[in-house]
Parts: sequence; C-alpha cells; structure tokens
Amino acid sequence: MTLIFATHNTNKYKEVKAQMPPSIDLLYLADITQEPPVAETATTLQGNAEIKMLALAQSTGQNCFADDTGLEVAALNGAPGVYSARYAGPEVRDQDNVQKLLNALEGQPNRKAQFRTVIALYWNGETHFFEGVCRGTIIETTRGTGGFGYDPVFLPEGHTQTFAEMDLIQKAQISHRGIAMKKLIDWLSARDAQ
Repeated sequence: MTLIFATHNTNKYKEVKAQMPPSIDLLYLADITQEPPVAETATTLQGNAEIKMLALAQSTGQNCFADDTGLEVAALNGAPGVYSARYAGPEVRDQDNVQKLLNALEGQPNRKAQFRTVIALYWNGETHFFEGVCRGTIIETTRGTGGFGYDPVFLPEGHTQTFAEMDLIQKAQISHRGIAMKKLIDWLSARDAQ
C-alpha cells in the first residue's frame, strides 16, 4: 500500500516514517515534486490539513494525507495555535519562534501548553480526520538537540525530558503527531484486514 504524506518537512517525514508498518510504503513531497508548498490560508488546523491534502489528492489522484500542528499556550489564549510555524513572521527559523514564545512568557507563572495535530486523510475518494493532543509545559530555556520547532522548550506531562531530548521512537509514543498517526494507522490496518 502506497501513501503520500503532503509535507516538504524532512523532520516530520522521518518522525512519521518511523511509525509506519512495513506494509505501507510512505512517500513525501520531495519524492514526487519540486513544487512549492501549498499556502496554508485556513484559520484552523483541520482547515489547513484539508487544504494540503486536497491539493495533493487532486494533483496525484492517489491516497494521501496531510497534517497541521499548533502549539496552544494557555497564558497566551491558545496562541500561537494555527500560526505556530510562522509565529515570529514568515520564513523564520525555529529558534526565532521559540525565542518569541519565551519572551511572551517571561515572568508568567502559568506555562501550561498543549500540542495539537490534525491529520486529513484522502482515502479512495473520501476524507477522514484524526486528531492527537499532548499536554505539557513550556520550560524557561531550551534543552536538547533533537526534534524541531518548539520541541526544545516543550516538556510533556509526566516526563522529565523535552521532546528535543527524546529519540524518534520515544517521542512518537506520546506526541500529538504520534497519537494522531496511531489513529490513522489503526484505521488503515482495519481496512487492510477486511
């Protein structure tokens, strides 16, 4: 079974690939096209995931999926949320977003946050959605060299390591994307068994 992941992000692809069972041949955009990413113009994670998924489904006609993820910080009324990847502006580095977040939370006692991922799957002409949430806190300084995005400052509930201090397998077991992917894989496995 071949499935295409609508992302240009190599880190995301590696994370998702590590979870995929051998029966699924996972490709991503770098494998099939050099076209620039589709503009994420929706105001919700589900909306952005659906935009990217539909664009890929229409151009390839193949089963595919896309995700969108947001970091939702309680003290910032859920920001940066759907704008997480461009929180510090367009075309910024992960470090710029992290620094803006740490500045916004300076002196703030409530550092509760959650990562939320929504996956949109195009499967034989139908659309399905899967969601994953991981709750935690934003620490005051970065820790770890793995992961990407806000991983160095996100400490998941019940753990002593940030996402950036975990390996791909550890992170996938508890992360927002890992949870959403498990739901997607379980759904596909049920179809495969029929």
